[in-house]
Amino acid sequence: MQFNNKEEKMGRFTLPRDIYFGENALENLKSLEGNRAVVVVGGGSMKRFGFLAKVEEYLKEAGIEVKLIEGVESDPSVDTVMNGAEIMRDFKPDWIVSIGGGSPIDAAKAMWIFYEYPDFTFEKAVVPFGIPKLRQKARFVAISSTSGTGTEVTSFSVITDYKSKIKYPLADFNLTPDVAIIDPALAETMPKKLTAHTGMDALTHAIEAYVANSHSDFSDPLAMHAIIMIHKYLLKSYEEDKEARGHMHIAQCLAGMAFSNALLGITHSIAHKTGAVFHIPHGCANAIYLPYVIDFNKKVCSEKYAEIAKRLKLPGNNEDELIDSLTEMIRDMNKKMDIPLTIKDYGISESDFNENLDFIAHNAIIDACTGSNPREITEEEIKKLLQCMYSGQKVNF
Repeated sequence: MQFNNKEEKMGRFTLPRDIYFGENALENLKSLEGNRAVVVVGGGSMKRFGFLAKVEEYLKEAGIEVKLIEGVESDPSVDTVMNGAEIMRDFKPDWIVSIGGGSPIDAAKAMWIFYEYPDFTFEKAVVPFGIPKLRQKARFVAISSTSGTGTEVTSFSVITDYKSKIKYPLADFNLTPDVAIIDPALAETMPKKLTAHTGMDALTHAIEAYVANSHSDFSDPLAMHAIIMIHKYLLKSYEEDKEARGHMHIAQCLAGMAFSNALLGITHSIAHKTGAVFHIPHGCANAIYLPYVIDFNKKVCSEKYAEIAKRLKLPGNNEDELIDSLTEMIRDMNKKMDIPLTIKDYGISESDFNENLDFIAHNAIIDACTGSNPREITEEEIKKLLQCMYSGQKVNF
């Protein structure tokens, strides 16, 4: 589903039916109507901080029987997804509830597909907008604990095939949750590094959505407001300011609404593919790559990047100066949050990088996010871009 914004086209804008936000938003689980719920959760922080127990308690209060699927790993695998779907087929839930960061929610979305369609294959699921109609057996609640992925409101799920070393974004409006719960208490527990990485992931979502070739008058205001909020609150949130964390939790959700509908660009394509090979955390990879991608894309959408810089009151007398201020601001935020500025500084050796360059470039070009990048790109250009990202050289092609 690649769009060309040059001509008027029929658009679509899809969000969860209900979004509950603010203090104690989690309590809205008490009003769910159903019989059985599977709760999908990650590595243990939600249990440790008592949120998982609250989820179970509220669901039981609603008269719903609960089964847990625990221990979803960071960057969930195809195997995790298939095992979870099998548990769901045995338990037959009418609600799938996922609580945690991007990984458990993304895994639960993918499990949902194979719970409802046991014979569907992962190979078919990776085709953008090719998932059969969901909600035949269950509806979906997403409760986000990190301020970054936006997955609680998006039509995306990112799953890694470790056999082929490829991270696949599954994209389909079917995957947009029915209910999203944005409770600030969950975000207050994030460690600083996770706050930095997820916050820069959210900034990348908003900036890429704002310039993506599928952007619209519906997505633009959400993207822009998210950018303004992240610029204002992320560094304070990193320093563990409670109020700023609450604002960031909303900002990342707005960014999610924007990119779920406007789609993304090559920052994400490259982050998906280097993430699977070099195991660079997704948000960290986006933070490193975003300034380079802005310099590559500005040939076709300089006015939109300049508009962002103006709204953030960054200095500059013309578009080039404004865009330089924007990329400088992103690098400055990275420095303040201890995020490296190049792939080399992340700790990837030159030999390891060169050995994987062709593989990464080839897979990035066919990533689902590449088609909505504002500027078309070739495999050779992705290689050149990656070399700049490795060494820190300015992109001038």
